[in-house]
Amino acid sequence: MKVLKLSAQGLPQSWISLEEAVIHYACKDVRWESGRQVAVYHGGHNAITGEQSIITVNSIIGTRGVPKNNPFLSKPGLTNGKLFIRDRNVCAYCGNGFAEQELTREHIIPFAQNGIDNWMNVVTACRACNHRKSSRTPEQANMPLLYAPYVPSLWEDFILRNRRILADQMEFLMAHVPKTSRLSG
Repeated sequence: MKVLKLSAQGLPQSWISLEEAVIHYACKDVRWESGRQVAVYHGGHNAITGEQSIITVNSIIGTRGVPKNNPFLSKPGLTNGKLFIRDRNVCAYCGNGFAEQELTREHIIPFAQNGIDNWMNVVTACRACNHRKSSRTPEQANMPLLYAPYVPSLWEDFILRNRRILADQMEFLMAHVPKTSRLSG
């Protein structure tokens, strides 16, 4: 299970482990919290009062400090897993849905024609369509795209990064996803 770490202003920073979240709580770096309680850690006893320390971890935390980088300027890393989720496991050529192991990363403009490996030049394709298209463009292969590629937003990228998102974390992230996102439909 991961905790969604946000800046104090509410911008996603990273998915962190429960142990990393405990460190933020112990260092008094947590400015606010949201979501539900996901863990309780019991520490040692105070030598003077005898009171035991307890840290309760929520699924979403806002932490102290200002991010070093503007998260809106960074482009999300491209992986097959994230690509397939972005495209909802649907082949861009035949329109059928497939299991992840039956899918491929398909370059709209192939490497053989100086295509590049980025979000705007890749779509999800089944193995049969990818093989049929080969090293041609969709126009050359007479295989029109059924949907357009796009670069995921910051919020979409956080959804694409984690396969085990808790319901309250998903609700928080989806509230910020663009209305035109394939993830919201």
